[in-house]
Amino acid sequence: EKLDVDKIFIAIPSANSDSVKKIVEYCKETKAELKILPKMDHLLSSNVEISLLRNLNIEDLLGREQVQLDTDPLNEMLNNKIVMVTGAGGSIGSELCIQIAKFSPRMIVLVDYCELFMYELEMKFKAAYPEVSFFPKILDVRNKEKVEAAFSEFKPQIVFHAAAYKHVPMMEYNPSEAIETNVLGTKIVAEASLHHKVKKFVMISSDKAVNPTNVMGASKRIAEMVVTDLSQQSEQTQFISVRFGNVLGSNGSVVPLFRKQIEERKDITVTHPDIIRYFMSIPEACQLVLQAGSMGKGGEIFVLDMGEPVKIVDLAREMIKLAGLVIDRDIKIIYSGLRPGEKLFEELFSNKEDYEFTHHGKIRKAQFRPLLDSFHSNLNRILSLESASPDSVVYMIKELVPEFTHFRLAQESHQQI
Repeated sequence: EKLDVDKIFIAIPSANSDSVKKIVEYCKETKAELKILPKMDHLLSSNVEISLLRNLNIEDLLGREQVQLDTDPLNEMLNNKIVMVTGAGGSIGSELCIQIAKFSPRMIVLVDYCELFMYELEMKFKAAYPEVSFFPKILDVRNKEKVEAAFSEFKPQIVFHAAAYKHVPMMEYNPSEAIETNVLGTKIVAEASLHHKVKKFVMISSDKAVNPTNVMGASKRIAEMVVTDLSQQSEQTQFISVRFGNVLGSNGSVVPLFRKQIEERKDITVTHPDIIRYFMSIPEACQLVLQAGSMGKGGEIFVLDMGEPVKIVDLAREMIKLAGLVIDRDIKIIYSGLRPGEKLFEELFSNKEDYEFTHHGKIRKAQFRPLLDSFHSNLNRILSLESASPDSVVYMIKELVPEFTHFRLAQESHQQI
């Protein structure tokens, strides 16, 4: 007040989220505008200029300490290799491509079905990594013949499979699509990796695959099983799954939704006052996916340490405050009720899974679970279902994933009683 400060710059790029949060709390006592410098890893990859100062966002308050990577195995896995990334235009896929580019691959094959996402990623790559060779391949992973042709053309040595449907309510409306993309698409890309003697195949999974209560989560669990099954058939290709929770700011997640509601001065909708979720930043998730991929020998399901879970209502409150608004006066928080298949909290391991620690502090490994004898026959049945009703798909999922619980199954049990 004495100096009449109207702008405050937080220029401590090494500060962790707890430190930033304390600084922000002190600064809120003033009316000054707050700006912050990006994290250290961003500064190291660019020139430090005043233009790098930006407004605070929720990621600054929820972020964790920078991931410590063991770069030697990453270099061995990626340097001078042909790497294919499916779902390359999505939040995780595009960041994976950016992280991979830092290890000087021979080529990155960017695979996605959405031409707009691919165009945006191509422009980003040309600007940031002009020295890296890449090819944007418009491809539907559900088309077996075209996937096989792409593998024959590019001969990838490493494959990261991030192509998937992940929106829980949307997949409740369209369960057949979830199976076709998340299960069949995974099977097609993984089998192509086996046939073409790819060295490593790494599938991106989800914490929603654990004790699933919705179609999306169950489809990811079946995809994990497909990858595990192929690992038992392969002597050359290492098949690996990596499971983690929500990432901050990904397409379709709550952070962009809340941000849009705040910008439009609309009430923020939270499904339940007690709902909690794990969160990590997109760069952190992708760095750990790469690290887990480099560690895998085949057959593992790696699980990323997601830190402490966050109450979604607390997330909403922090975002309202960061926008300089007052809860209940400027914007209200409204509870809309849990959606079908939505849990109050997510789990990282099944109640039938034990886990073990790895040499990396943020990566654990789920212990191997044998597949049911009926796995192959039930998998073939569900993949052969055409124009099946949602109920039929849900019942078939239950045959493959015994721990699957779903409101349609509960309704059927109630009717039988």
